[in-house]
Amino acid sequence: MPGGTTTARLLIRAGDHIPLDTPRVPGREAARRELSKPMYHEHDPNLLQRGIDHFWKWIGDLVGAASGAAPGGSAGLVVISLAALAVIAALWWRLGVPRRVPARQESLFDDRPRTAAEHRLQAAAHASAGRWNQAVQERMRAIVRALEERALLEPRPGRTADEAAAEAARPLPGHADGLRAAARVFDDVTYGGRTADEPAYLRIGELDLALGRTKPQLAGAIPGTAE
Repeated sequence: MPGGTTTARLLIRAGDHIPLDTPRVPGREAARRELSKPMYHEHDPNLLQRGIDHFWKWIGDLVGAASGAAPGGSAGLVVISLAALAVIAALWWRLGVPRRVPARQESLFDDRPRTAAEHRLQAAAHASAGRWNQAVQERMRAIVRALEERALLEPRPGRTADEAAAEAARPLPGHADGLRAAARVFDDVTYGGRTADEPAYLRIGELDLALGRTKPQLAGAIPGTAE
């Protein structure tokens, strides 16, 4: 009965306000609202897990792209990776462990004050054991302490080797070059990661002895000579 069917459809629409044919856009919105309910997402991965999954997917895509571009595919990528590791290992073995370069020079002396004679004895002990770095450091400290004991340098905490050399060159101008060279060696072994040797230690020791024999040049006086 076509007429009855039409009448029934009109009665349903008029009584329940429920359309028999849902349009596309409202239907999509209704489905989105339904699927957004928590009951459908109880077993979804959390934010951290999703991030990890995306990361490993990115790694896989990267490796896949690299293997596609490398000659021989995946096998070629393995060979290239091994070659890169070999180059890195060779550079590490050749250059050694990188040393941190300090932002500034530290004080020449440590916290415990010692006399020039004590520094010389300590330097000799290091030299006899072949510890040339420590021997150079202690002999340079002996030079500066001796100049302070002679009142050619004013005792000043925090003074660096370069500062001591520049200040000592004023009353002892004939040894300005030797003082700068000794300060440079001290800085190289203390801050630059370099290694001293016996000739470097002997040169600083000779400078120490020469400074002890030299009369200081006072303001307006003739340059001092060795006694």
